[in-house]
This record gives sequence, structure tokens and C-alpha cells, in this order.
Amino acid sequence: MKKIVLNTLKHALLILTELLIGHLAFAQTADFSQIVGKVLDNQQEAVVFANVLLNNVADSSLVKVETTDVNGTFRLPGVPAGQYWLKVTFLGNKDFNSAPFQLQKGQNLNFPTIKLESGAVELATVEVKSERALVEVQPDKTVFNVEGSINATGNTALELLRKSPGVLVDNSDNIMLMGKSGVRVYIDGKPSPLGADDLAMMLKSMQSSEIDAIEIITNPSSKFDAEGNAGIINIRLKKDKSLGLNANLNLGYSVGVFSKYNTTATFNNRSKKANVFGTYSFNDGQNRSWMNLYRTQNNTYFGQESQTIREGAYHSLRIGSDIFLSEKSTIGVLLSGSFNDQNWTNYSFTPIIDLNSGSSLSALDAYSQNDGARNNVNANLNYQWKGESGQQFNIDLDFGLFRNTTDTYQPNFYLNPDANTVNEERIFTAQAPTDINIYTAKLDYEKPLWGGKFGAGMKFSLVSTDNAYEFFQLLNAVPIRDIDRSNQFVYDENINAAYLNFSQKIKKFNLSFGLRAEQTNSVGELTSDKETDNNIVKRHYLSLFPSGGITYQLDPKNQFRLNYSRRIGRPNYQSLNPFEFKMDELSYSRGNPFLRPQYTDNLQLSHTFGYTLTTSLSYSTTNDFFAELSDTTEVSRTFLETVNLGARKVLSLNISYPFSLSKWWGTYTNIGLSNTSNNADFGEGRLIDIDQTTFSLYHQSTFTLPKGFSFQLSGWYSSPSIWGALYESRSMWSMDAGIQKKLWDGRASIKLSVSDIFYTAFWRADQKFGGLSIDGSGGWESRQFRVNFSYLIGNQQVKANRKRKTGLEDEKSRVE
Repeated sequence: MKKIVLNTLKHALLILTELLIGHLAFAQTADFSQIVGKVLDNQQEAVVFANVLLNNVADSSLVKVETTDVNGTFRLPGVPAGQYWLKVTFLGNKDFNSAPFQLQKGQNLNFPTIKLESGAVELATVEVKSERALVEVQPDKTVFNVEGSINATGNTALELLRKSPGVLVDNSDNIMLMGKSGVRVYIDGKPSPLGADDLAMMLKSMQSSEIDAIEIITNPSSKFDAEGNAGIINIRLKKDKSLGLNANLNLGYSVGVFSKYNTTATFNNRSKKANVFGTYSFNDGQNRSWMNLYRTQNNTYFGQESQTIREGAYHSLRIGSDIFLSEKSTIGVLLSGSFNDQNWTNYSFTPIIDLNSGSSLSALDAYSQNDGARNNVNANLNYQWKGESGQQFNIDLDFGLFRNTTDTYQPNFYLNPDANTVNEERIFTAQAPTDINIYTAKLDYEKPLWGGKFGAGMKFSLVSTDNAYEFFQLLNAVPIRDIDRSNQFVYDENINAAYLNFSQKIKKFNLSFGLRAEQTNSVGELTSDKETDNNIVKRHYLSLFPSGGITYQLDPKNQFRLNYSRRIGRPNYQSLNPFEFKMDELSYSRGNPFLRPQYTDNLQLSHTFGYTLTTSLSYSTTNDFFAELSDTTEVSRTFLETVNLGARKVLSLNISYPFSLSKWWGTYTNIGLSNTSNNADFGEGRLIDIDQTTFSLYHQSTFTLPKGFSFQLSGWYSSPSIWGALYESRSMWSMDAGIQKKLWDGRASIKLSVSDIFYTAFWRADQKFGGLSIDGSGGWESRQFRVNFSYLIGNQQVKANRKRKTGLEDEKSRVE
């Protein structure tokens, strides 16, 4: 593995050198022009962060937009020759509109100093009201604006995803996009390394008060990591908005069965030379969920009913700084971490009945007590350079550390048929520490070229995971190590990637295409006292991922877009881990070290009318599709394991429409229709051939009321769908309501809401496979009353810390 890494680093340095040489060569180009100017107010003072918009004379279309710096200077690089006019806007001043002017090829135009006139009224008496649309449809993504949504109050990130356009969250908290699983979840442009269970736990711990918007990218370009065959969901955390200091405090309380508390504090301090920002979040409380699994196996009925209680404090911290070395160069440092001491206990009772005679055989009374810790620390060092002619150079160095531990105490009591006497007891304990270290280096370069934009980059990542599992049976209170189940699994993975992309506008067409190459080297080694075959699993493969799109602007109101991309879905690191995790002695889950990556081809056609109504038709095929499948072993036991199936095909239609019925009534509606088919052959009597059409609906209405009040009503519905490999789930729906009151000139707000008013957001699903039949159902504290108070301290217009992605994103999303 070391030899592979050394060779990889050598090749990475060679590629980096070539990109730097190319960067210097590209800097000599003079195909594009540049406009430089300065904006002053009526006191001859520099206007900081004024908006400067460059418009085309022919149709007044927006060509480029920039903001003035701390000296009131603006620079518009990379502008083709043509006729333009400038518009400058700044709060409290009249808009400035220039006369049309001609820009020659290669010209550096020094625009005459622009002087803004004061507005007709004093700033102190101006009341500014600005509401972002709940959903923004952009050329490359759909943005769900969470901040300001009343019914988002007190919600967790996972609950918000249920309400996002085109997104479904199934009964096991797995996320699907446009009917497809394998979604990559990013946090502020960084892929989360967490796998299904821990990702769901983190999203449940993340509060809506931390979130600004959710970005949905169904066909990412080659610049993004190829991981995530259904696309990318980027959860954008709140950032503050010009020079000065501000802070924001959010306090929340909710109650379902148990009470829950949360608080979030953010600050942002920006000067001419640096910006320092940070966020701290805390939540605590108990959470209850329940699940019933009624299964038939070998003519025996097992009626398992269980509930789980989770509790424990969750802390997350994020602090960073951007240092402005010059007008062109910025260096940034970002540290983040989450610390979660979570304990959960699962209680289950399982009557066991002989179906031949109809008589009760026994009953299993069991519980699983788990004491766990989930700790994560990430560090990012970033350098960004922006040239005068539209060039941009970005370097990220990242390190991520994950330390997860779980200590389990799991007693099982077998009762007599009348369930009043213990016939046998079997008590187990286990320790399962997991250490994961992630190292990444990423380089991105962009420049204007041939009338368009060229981009190139590379990425190196190294991931090391160490999973230990010590399993014991207590006999007369003495722990006896089980050598058949105790083991250690070490997995190392190195991915080397490079990409190229190019985009250009030709009259009414916008064209883009790209190619990404990823080379993967991995070694998984299982060490145990019991001899087994295939203790070492090695893989080396090179994959190519083309992507491209065409956008056609038919007229000012109609836009068509056709996109294609190829994606890969690699198993979560711990999905490869063969350990057993028990609910009770008869039910457990385990990993699969022989999982292969899955590949997906996505094709999507979209039409947008009036920049609001968007209709999308997409089709995807996935080869070696993997999903969770329930199977049987040892006569009476059942387990859940992720396996590769043959293929999955998904055809989907999605319609989204934000619309204002009046000045006081705004609505948003999203409708989805998808058809999914899964096919696999595991031998005689073990075929999978399932086809399901699913309809989903989300609607939200917001009513603006007098005296600073607003009211919101929202709801969602999902018809029967497929979960995992072949679970067929029943329909689900829910309705929420909330009210908001703004206080103290808009600096504070209080929001009250009730989620799942009719308590209908529970699930039910069944599976039949290889002699095993399961009828399952479950739910959680979906009906909750929530109250949230928010208060802003300081300057309300502090400019945001710059948005940047780190190189750790893709790897983080695969940690479970």
C-alpha cells in the first residue's frame, strides 16, 4: 500500500507541475477584455460592497455581476468584446445606469468614477422587506431555502430533507432523489463521510436553525467527485452577511413523547484584512422509535415488537478564518468537529409459534443496551487566487479523524409458552471501536478560453479504517470470548482523480461537457482466531465518468436543458465490515467485505417556464446495484446485509412550481412520479423481480398576516414504494402547521409549530424472499410541538464568509 501511495504522490506532483505551467501559459492570453472602475457616494467616500451589474445592450441580459471592495473598486474580468451598459445598486442610494458603451477585444477599460446619489428618503426611515423564494430553480441545481420557513422551525436536517423537492426519505432513514438511492450528502460543499446509520444520526442532531438552504444537484459536473449515483444534496449552513461584527442566537424546545432542547450560536467578524467566523450547536433530550417485525420462517412465526429509546448530548463546533493577502489571493483555515455521547436501548418481545400446530413454542424477551460515542474532527487549509481575466486557482489540504465506540450489553430470556417462566437465558456483551483517518489534497483551476470557460483539476485521497469487534458470552457472570465472532477488519483505500471540463454560450445555447477519471486501489484484511477463506480482498480499477449538458433558451420565458452524467456508488467503509450487530439473539445486521461498486448512467430532460415552473423527466440504469436484503440463517435467525443485485432501472417525472396567488399568499408545490424495477438472481427460489410506480407530493402555503405575523401550512404524501432490495412499503403522509411573529424591528422572531398533526408518518412494508416472509412497521415521535426563538446581535449586513468546498467531502460521506 505504501508503494502505491508513493507512486501516486509522484504522479500527483507531475500533474500539479503541468497544471501550474498551464496556469502560467494561460495567463498570457488576451482574448478577453476587462472593465475596472470605482464607486463613490455623495460624500466622496468609497461605497463598499455595492452591486455592479454588466448588461448586454442588445437584450439587457445580465453578463456579469461583481461587488466593490473596501476601496470602492470593482473589476469585471473575462468579458468578450461587445456593447454593454452598467448598473450599480446600493441600499439607501438611487440606482446608477450608464450609457451604452463599446468594449474592444483585449481592451482594459478604466470606467469613469461612478457617483451614487442618496435615496429620496432617509435611511433611518426606510423599511426593507426581502423574502427569498422557498424554492429557486437554477440552471444546475434546485435550491430549497430553509431559513424563513416557519414549519422548518425545530425540524432536524433529516426532517427537512423529507420536504425538499424530489427527495424521499424511507422508513430506515435512507435518502432517495428522483426515485433513486445512492445520494451523496454534502455539508457546506464537503461530502459527509458518514454511512447510513451515523449519517441519519447526525442529520437528526442538526437543527434547522443551523441551515440556510438545501441544494439539490441531480447531474453534477466532472468537477464533483463521481461518488453518488443519484446525485448530490448539499446542506448549506447559515453564514452572516460588510465590515463589522454580528452574532445570532437560536433557542429551541420540542416535545413529542419526550422533551428535547437545542441551541445554536453563530458569529462573524469581518475587517478589511480578515474574516473570522464560527458556529456552536448543542441539542439534548430523549427520542423514542418503535418497530414491529412479524416474520414467518421454516413454518415458524416470530412476532417481534420492539421500541428504542435514544438519549445523549450532541455538540458541534465550526470555526474558521479567511485572510485576504491581496485583492487576488486569500488563504483560509477551517476547523470543525462533532462530539456525541449517545446511549440507546432497544427493548423487544417475540412470541414464537409453530404454524403447523398453531401452538406457542416459547417467547424471547430481550433488550440491547448500547453505550456509544461518535467523535469527529476535520481540518482544512485552503488557498485561492483570482486573476484579472477570470482565472481562478484553488488548493485544498484536508485531514479528517473519526473515533466511534460502542459497548453493548445484550441479554436474551427464553420464556415458557405462557411467558411467565424463564426457561433459558443467554447474555452477550460486545465492544466495537472504529478508527477512521482521511487525508485528501485537491487542486482546481479555471480560466476563460475560446469564448467559454475551461476547468481542470485533480484530487488525491487516502483512507484508513480500523474496526475491532470483541464478542463475549456471560456464563455465571464471567465473560467468555467467542472466537467465531470476534475479529478485526482493516480497510485501506486510495483514490486518484483528475478532470477536465469546458462550457460555452453560443447564441441561445449553453454547452458544457467534462470527463473525470478515478483510479481506485483498496485492500481489506480480516483477522480472526477462526480460519476463514478470502481473508484479504484487494481491488484495483480505473473508471471514466463523462458528463455534459445543453441548455436552450427558446425565449425569455422558456428554457430547455438536457443533461447526462455517469456516477459511481462505492460501499460505505463499514458496510464492508463483516461484524454482527444484534437487536436480539435472533435478529442482527452484518457487513459484506465482497461488495462491489455500483455504476449509474443518468439522463435528464428539463423544461423551465417563467423561471418558476420546472418539469424534469429522467431515466437511469444502475449496474451491480447494492441494497439491504433480509435473509435467513441457522433455522430461526434472520439478518440484514447489503448485497449486489443485478440491475436497477428508474424512470421519473418531477414538477415543481413556486407561485404567489396574491401578495399575502405564497405557495410551493412539488409533484413526483417514478417507476423503479430491481432484478437479481441468487439461485433457485431466490429471484428478485420487482417493479413499483411511486407518486409523491409536497405542498406549502405561506400567509402573510398583519402586525408582523405569518402562518404556514404544509404537507407531504408518498404512495407505495420500494425500500432496499425488495421491501414493498405502504403509503405515508403528514401535515404540519406553524405561526411566526417578528419582534424588535425584525431582529428577533418567535415561531410555534406542530409537526405531523394527524400522526400518520409511520411506515409499513413487507418482503417475501427465499422462504422468509416479513411484515414490518414502525414509527417515531413524528408529532411534536415546537417553539423557537431567534435573535440577531450587531450589524445585520456583515458580508458572508466566502463559500468554499474542501477536499474531504466525498470520503466523509462514506463513514458509517
